[in-house]
Amino acid sequence: MTDILLRDDSDNIATLTLNRPAARNALSMGLMQALDDALAAIAGDPSVKAVIVAANGPAFCAGHDLREIRATPNREAYEAVFALCSRLMQRIVRLPKPVIARVHGVATAAGCQLVASADLAVAADSARFATPGVDIGLFCSTPMVALTRAVGRKAAMEMLLTGDMVPAARARELGLINTVVPEAELASATRALALRIASKSPLTVAIGKEAFYRQAEMDLTDAYAYASEVMTRNMMARDAAEGIDAFLGKREPQWTGT
Repeated sequence: MTDILLRDDSDNIATLTLNRPAARNALSMGLMQALDDALAAIAGDPSVKAVIVAANGPAFCAGHDLREIRATPNREAYEAVFALCSRLMQRIVRLPKPVIARVHGVATAAGCQLVASADLAVAADSARFATPGVDIGLFCSTPMVALTRAVGRKAAMEMLLTGDMVPAARARELGLINTVVPEAELASATRALALRIASKSPLTVAIGKEAFYRQAEMDLTDAYAYASEVMTRNMMARDAAEGIDAFLGKREPQWTGT
C-alpha cells in the first residue's frame, strides 16, 4: 500500500510530501491525520529546524476529499472533518519550526488554506489559488480563517465570493505567497529558503514564530508590552549572547539552541 504522506529528512529540513496524486492530493481524513501526526513528531525533534510541505502529481492540493465527505452524510461526520482540519492548521501555526509550502499546480479550498496557514510559501509561476466553495454551495468558511490572516480583507472577500482562480503573480501581490519562481526551479528555491532559515538559532526562530502570531491578535499597547517581555526573555538565552558576541567579534555564531 502506498503511503499517502512521505517524509524525507536532510540537512535539518523535513520535507512532508502529500502523496495522493490521483486525487489531486485532496485532504482525506487519513491524509490530514498523517500530516498532523508528522508535525506533532517534528515539534519535539531537535534535528529538524525547518519543514517543507510539498506534493506529488499535477496539483498541490485540491481541498477536502468531497467524495469521502459525501459518503457519510451526517452532522457528526462533517464535524469530525472540519475539527481535524482546524486542528491541523493550528498545528502548523503553533509548530516551533517554520513551515514552508512548496506549491505547484492548483491549491484550492482547504489546499489554499494549507498554503495560507504555512509561515512562508514558494510557488511555481504556473501555480493557481482559489477558494471556490461558493461555486458548489459550500462557502469556504474554514479556509477563510487562514486566508483573512494572510491577505487583506477586500482581496479575501473577492476570492471567497467569486471562487475565481488567482494566478501566482497576483497571489504574491496579495501576500498569500512569498516568492514566484519558474516551475523547474521550485524545489531548489524552496530548499534554499529552508536552508537559510535552518542556519539560524532554532531557539530564536521558535521564540520569534510564537511571538509573531500572538502579537498579531493583540492591540498595539498589549503587543508592545508582550513583545518587550519576549525580547527580554530572548536576551537571557545563550544563543542571544553568542549571536551578539559573534557579530561584534566578526565571526560566525555557534548555536546551541539554548
